[in-house]
Amino acid sequence: MIPKKSTNSHARPLELWGGLECTVNRVRDEYFSQLDRNGHHGRACDIGRFASTGIKAIRYPVLWERTAPDGIDKADWSWADERLNALRAANVTPIAGLVHHGSGPRDTSLVDPAFPERLAEYAGAVAARYPWIEYYTPVNEPCTTARFAGLYGVWYPHGRDDRTFIEALLVQCKAVVLSMRAIRAVNPNAKLVQTDDLGKTYGTPEMGKVAEFYNERRWLAWDLLCGTVDEHHKLWKYLTKTGIPLEEFLWFRDNTCPPDIIGVNYYVTSERWLDHRPERFPEHHRGVADGIPCADIEASRVLATPTPGIAPLLAEVWDRYGLPLAITEAHIDANREDQLRWLLEIWEAAQQSQQNGVDVRAVTVWSLLGSFDWNSLVTQNKGYYEPGPFDVRSPAPRPTALARMMKELSSGSALSHPVLRGQGWWRRPGRFLCHPPVATPAALTSISADGHRLVGTNSAPILSLGATGTLGRAFARVCRKRTLNFRLLSRQDMDIADHASVERALAQYQPWAVINTCGYVRVDDAENDAQRCFRENTAGPAILAAACARHGVHLTTFSSDLVFDGLQSRPYVESDPVSPLNAYGRSKAQAEVAVLDENPDAL
Repeated sequence: MIPKKSTNSHARPLELWGGLECTVNRVRDEYFSQLDRNGHHGRACDIGRFASTGIKAIRYPVLWERTAPDGIDKADWSWADERLNALRAANVTPIAGLVHHGSGPRDTSLVDPAFPERLAEYAGAVAARYPWIEYYTPVNEPCTTARFAGLYGVWYPHGRDDRTFIEALLVQCKAVVLSMRAIRAVNPNAKLVQTDDLGKTYGTPEMGKVAEFYNERRWLAWDLLCGTVDEHHKLWKYLTKTGIPLEEFLWFRDNTCPPDIIGVNYYVTSERWLDHRPERFPEHHRGVADGIPCADIEASRVLATPTPGIAPLLAEVWDRYGLPLAITEAHIDANREDQLRWLLEIWEAAQQSQQNGVDVRAVTVWSLLGSFDWNSLVTQNKGYYEPGPFDVRSPAPRPTALARMMKELSSGSALSHPVLRGQGWWRRPGRFLCHPPVATPAALTSISADGHRLVGTNSAPILSLGATGTLGRAFARVCRKRTLNFRLLSRQDMDIADHASVERALAQYQPWAVINTCGYVRVDDAENDAQRCFRENTAGPAILAAACARHGVHLTTFSSDLVFDGLQSRPYVESDPVSPLNAYGRSKAQAEVAVLDENPDAL
């Protein structure tokens, strides 16, 4: 549909970008601001943290609703001034986002005809104040936002019909065109990075027409900007059936604004399965599509063979538009090891796509500070938190294993974390929400899904100590379920109070982490067996901590509530002073001090 640009993608190394969840969405008259909830609004020092990951660029908010809610003449630029200049000083390129799943200041909305001109006025002011900014996303995910706000009734203005959906889409896309026009009046070299969700819908033959429609609908925002929506478009009848005047659509044919980079956002929820047998699936996945009762569920949860992932979808975008691509959001709400595996799978898919001739420029890790309440599409304020490379639940944002992986990816270093060898949950047998799982369509099984890793016997294990204990066996079940390579050891395999035994076990198994769940547990007997209790609960953990520190092995060990006397009226926290009442409690209290003396990084 668009002439393919010549490119030499093989010569361009894949870049690592970062993204900051910054949604300010409106639900009726309540606003949900991610920047307030993740604390970045008041923490300019986060810029240094972001830069430390080695990212080349960052999707960064300069939001209309926050900067100029009462008009350009009353705009407060101080927040953006400080942070954008800090990014510039850190050599991190900002991709300025002006509206992110938002609907603008309180006196406008996504179906307000004045929205495009008003956003363009703001965009021009941003460009005038920061003429050095080259990359812009005036409106994030216009098609997805239009669906949530105009078709599903989730966000303001809570439309639930095709006309409101298309009106919201047209308003946002026109806002993009006019905003880029205003920006380029200041900076002719400014580039548009246009994001949207890149998904795909599959289904039973009975749902084939609905799936085909959904798969055409996902292109609408990019098609409008590229000027390809006219009487020849596959959805022309659907669009004009809304009653919206034809000239509203044809305006884009005469005012094209193709993206300089198409930004695709991809989640495990992006690929869907439609099934005409809703009774086979959990109730909250049941609904109606085009008058047909059906289930709409993540494909990963039902297909016997998983889809290959994002690589074939990138090829579809490239074949359709021939424009440079970037993966502008890559995130999964999962345990940490699966977050690492998801990022690796996306990164490898982007590299493979480059080798196949697709001009993929970057992979964006989303979101640097995590996100709140996206499990309810940010319609509730319940504090459900999905951490990212930095976890904001500490007094200061704490770098996670994702941050370390980002540094390795950005520097081209070998990836070091042993858990990367395991399969993510979206490829494990326990992922299914229906039984038996649905047979994967032949068209999907014919696509190769290279690069998906199984746990290998040569990957470094986790040592879980305490083979005969309840907690030790519980950790073994968790590791098995999450495809984490592990060894469950008894006291005969490693006696933590014996220096030589500890060294032999560490040399034999070469672990990357040790979980210590062993020890003396007979609380009453400890009063008459104090020597053995202190050997196993105090001396042993200290010896283990020192050995792990010498060998660079992560250690997690456990204390007990019996280090406290129980006289406090409120629940105890870790920082409360200890006051044990018995020998067992004293052994655990002394162990805390001894372990941290030997290994300050132990948990």
